Amino acid sequence: MKYPYIIDGHCDSLIHFVDGARTLQDPSEGGHWDTPRAKMAGVSLQFLAAYIETRYKPSMATCRGLQLIEGAHRFIVDHPDQVFLVRTKKDLTRIPDPACIGILLSVEGGEIIGQNLFMLDIIYHLGVRALGLTWNQRNALADGVDEVDTQSKLTKLGQKVVLRMNELGMLIDVSHLNEAGFWHVLELSRDPIVATHSCAKALCNHPRNLTDQQLRALGKQKGVVGVNFYPSFLRETGLATREDVVRHICHIAEVAGVETVGLGSDFDGISEVPKGLEHVGDYSYLMDDLIKVGFTSQEVEQIAGRNFMSLLSNVLK
Repeated sequence: MKYPYIIDGHCDSLIHFVDGARTLQDPSEGGHWDTPRAKMAGVSLQFLAAYIETRYKPSMATCRGLQLIEGAHRFIVDHPDQVFLVRTKKDLTRIPDPACIGILLSVEGGEIIGQNLFMLDIIYHLGVRALGLTWNQRNALADGVDEVDTQSKLTKLGQKVVLRMNELGMLIDVSHLNEAGFWHVLELSRDPIVATHSCAKALCNHPRNLTDQQLRALGKQKGVVGVNFYPSFLRETGLATREDVVRHICHIAEVAGVETVGLGSDFDGISEVPKGLEHVGDYSYLMDDLIKVGFTSQEVEQIAGRNFMSLLSNVLK
């Protein structure tokens, strides 16, 4: 089949570039994601995450986040023939561009804004268009999934952040948010939300995965779940393979609708990968598998990228 364009909702390759480990231009450097393999696979838009490592929290979180954002801009400026920054709805009209991959900047963890709402506007002006309110821990906005005993909703600042993100046209990412926070975001946000890299809890009982009730609610609000490739999210025991990714896609499509499913590999942010999806260049095999299990070509196009494109068209200004 002719492969549809792909939008990947999450990768952590930016850290490798900023820390000088890889150029993201040469597959021989290793890692899961680089522009040659991404282009070969048909990736037309990549969410590039600024993940703020735990060792920088809380005092150096803003500094580290800004360093990563600056690195993303440097990567884009240095390779204008290969990548371009997506800031507005108008920029989406370039996708798919046969020569260039769109880059959507995201930040993984609200720690970047500290306790200052004005920092949200600053990172917006720096080109960030998606923000995960938490990583796994607690911050000034909300509790992450590791805070299992609190069952806390968003803080007052977290509520203000959600409303301001709606005003600015930023994607609210609930991937690492605890369940009480998830429901609070759905209650507050007038825009659809996203779980850029999560899976189905019914298939793998991991705290990072979403229940069927959450999946249905997210789909009802016209949100998207980017299925994560991390083996520990795909199955509880045994070797994870590309078939497990397909299982989670099928389950989410059945529970919440095919229009709710996307791809969120978490490449270069996961220590293991499923067999058969070792790097971004393997996406074509996943597209073939989706056809084999009964998805139509149109449905594969939705899963591969059109669902994310619809979400972005609804949220970006």
